[in-house]
Amino acid sequence: MKNIIIVFLIALAMYSCKTSNKAIVDKLPEIKETALTNNDTVRIANEELEYEIIIIEPGFYPWLRSIARQRGYYSQKFLESRNRILVTEYNIRVNQPLQFDPNLYQNRIDYSSFTDYGYEVNYLLYNYFLFFQLEFNQKLGPYIPRV
Repeated sequence: MKNIIIVFLIALAMYSCKTSNKAIVDKLPEIKETALTNNDTVRIANEELEYEIIIIEPGFYPWLRSIARQRGYYSQKFLESRNRILVTEYNIRVNQPLQFDPNLYQNRIDYSSFTDYGYEVNYLLYNYFLFFQLEFNQKLGPYIPRV
């Protein structure tokens, strides 16, 4: 009788360790996001505020999906305050092509601290700056970039 119970418990333990065969489906963000994996393009658009961010950076989208903190981890105020600092430093480097690599700092970012861009834009912009700093070994602000 003891042997039957032990065999039953072992079989139950092995059965409970089996993984699910169901696919995990991510919820889409409220703002329209289109990601093309063949060229790593992330587009965020909001027709109400008439703004659009297009991030074309090889490796950013897989990094965002696998390494970056999940949506909701940071508050919107935190993201906005960090983005103000990071965008300011980034734009300074765009305006100084002799001092900083013009291949890294190509386009100016028009980011106003008086505009509410919403959580999604601030989240993606902040994570792009993290990716940029880690990928290209840059330091854009007083904070050490880490995930």
